[in-house]
Amino acid sequence: MKSKEAQLQSACVRYFRYRYPKYQRMFFAIPNGGSRNVIEAANLKAQGVVSGVADLILLMPKQGYSSLCIEMKTGKNKQTNNQMLWGEDASEAGNLYRVVTNFDQFKDLVDWYMN
Repeated sequence: MKSKEAQLQSACVRYFRYRYPKYQRMFFAIPNGGSRNVIEAANLKAQGVVSGVADLILLMPKQGYSSLCIEMKTGKNKQTNNQMLWGEDASEAGNLYRVVTNFDQFKDLVDWYMN
């Protein structure tokens, strides 16, 4: 069974694709999570995987930002130190970084950003 965070993220992606089909290729997931063996983790790091990157990125400049970066969290899940540092760096670089904990929060954020 999928985690609640994965279920929330899937629902958010479905909403975005339905509401903004023209831009669906610019809205994507960054699959950094999950357990990997040491060799695979080393290969991914060498290929440019960065710990802490937001779960979802909308690669479109809107509302004075370069892009929208969304970290999904549910229940008692909290940001890791690397996620917080990445969010700070993304914000300093001109991107909007937000932590989303429920569908309504996602919907309000995305609809504001897109309009």
